[in-house]
Amino acid sequence: MSKESLPEMKFLVIGAGAIGTYIGGSLVLSGQSVVFVERPEVADVLCRMGLRLKIGGSEQRVHAPQIVASIDEALTHGPYDVGILAVKSYDTLSLLEMLRPYAVALPPFLSFQNGVENEIALVEMLGDEKVIPGTLTSAIGRRGAGDIVLERLRGIGVAETHILAGLVVDVFDAAGLNAVKYARADSMKWSKLLTNLWANATSAILDMSPTEIYRHPGLCRLELVMEREALRVMRAMNIPVCDLPGTPVKLMASVIRYLPNAISAPLLQPAIGKGRGDKMPSFHIDLHSGHGKSEVTYLNGAVVRFGEEAGVETPVNRLLTETLTSLTSGALPLETFAHKPEKLLSRLNT
Repeated sequence: MSKESLPEMKFLVIGAGAIGTYIGGSLVLSGQSVVFVERPEVADVLCRMGLRLKIGGSEQRVHAPQIVASIDEALTHGPYDVGILAVKSYDTLSLLEMLRPYAVALPPFLSFQNGVENEIALVEMLGDEKVIPGTLTSAIGRRGAGDIVLERLRGIGVAETHILAGLVVDVFDAAGLNAVKYARADSMKWSKLLTNLWANATSAILDMSPTEIYRHPGLCRLELVMEREALRVMRAMNIPVCDLPGTPVKLMASVIRYLPNAISAPLLQPAIGKGRGDKMPSFHIDLHSGHGKSEVTYLNGAVVRFGEEAGVETPVNRLLTETLTSLTSGALPLETFAHKPEKLLSRLNT
C-alpha cells in the first residue's frame, strides 16, 4: 500500500519516553494523528519545547505536539484507532489500574514492553481483541525529555493475530519504522527476551560494561549458561526462536545451543559488543537511578517462573534475579559486587 493511499489513523501513546517519543514522533512526522499521555510536569515541558528526533543524521522537530496529563483529557480527543504502550514492565500493573475505569472507551493497545507477561495482564483487563503484541529492536537513545536519537535502525515486530496488524504495519512502514508481521506472538516476544538478557543483569550487578563482561572468561560462560537456560525453557514450551528485524536471533541461538564455549564465546563477542558496546544497559541505568525498580523480575525472573512450570532448572537466571532484586531494594549495598566478578561467580558455585 502506497503512503498516499494509507488512511489517517489516530494513535494514543501512553508514555513519551525514548520509545514513545520515537514511535509517536515518527508517526506525527509521517502525517498521522497522535496524542501523548504523560505526567503533568513532563507534559508541560513537552508542550512548550516540542519533540526532537535525530534520525539518519538529521534533526526533525514536532512543534506543539498533542500532549495531555491524564486519560480523562486524552479521551476528549478521541476516539482512537490504536493505543501504544511505551512504559517499563514494572509500571504495567499500576498503569492498568489507572486505565481500568476507561477500559470500554480505550482502543486496542500495541504493547512494546519488554518481557513475555505484559500482554497476559493486558488481555485480562481489556480482552484479547484489544491487545496487539509488539516488539522494538531499533536502538533509541534519550538525550532529554522528548529528545531522542535513533542510534541503530532495526525495526518493529507486530503480531499478525490482530485484525489491525496489517494496517498498523503499513502505517509504521510509511513512518520509516521498518515494521514486520509475526505469525506467533510468543515466538516474537521470547526471542526478544533472549536479546534483552545479554549483559544486562550482570552489568548492573557488577557495575561493568558489556565489553568488560565479555572479555572476562568466567562471566562470558555465565552469560552463555543464562541464555541456554532460557532456550531450554522455550523448547519445553514448544516456542520456536525467530529472527527479529535487524537481529539474527536464530543464528545466535544455534551458536549458543550447539557449539562449545571455547568456540561460541569468540563468535558472539563481536555481535554483542556491536549491539551493546560500552553503553550501559537498562538494568544498570535503573539500578543507579535510585528509584528502586528493575525489569529483571520481568526478564530473568520470567525465565525462572516459566522454567518452574515447565520443569526446567534455571539457577543462573535465579541467581541474577535475586541478586539484582536485593541490590535494587537496598537489601544489599550497591558496592557488594561492583567490579568483583569472582565474588558473583563464587556465589553461583555455592
